[in-house]
Amino acid sequence: MGASSGPRLSGMQRQVLSLYRGFLRAARLKSADDRQKIESLISNEFRCNAKNVDRKNFLYIEYLLRHGKKQLDQLRSPDTVGLSALNVSFSQTNHTHALK
Repeated sequence: MGASSGPRLSGMQRQVLSLYRGFLRAARLKSADDRQKIESLISNEFRCNAKNVDRKNFLYIEYLLRHGKKQLDQLRSPDTVGLSALNVSFSQTNHTHALK
């Protein structure tokens, strides 16, 4: 009864979706203006990585997951207002984010 009709997700895909949902939940705890900015920034970053990161580059995806989890922990802090974009050159992508 509980089976979904969609394709089965790998463990890494589930981690990425969980991280995305975590950011959206954390954004709900911020002001309306900050929430909108955070949601837009997160959505854009995940879409950019979905297009530009090779799905078979597991080491880089794991790095992005670790980096994202650290940022999520910081975003959950009541002292953190929101996210800001920071371009850093990596061999795989040109986008990462830093917290204010």
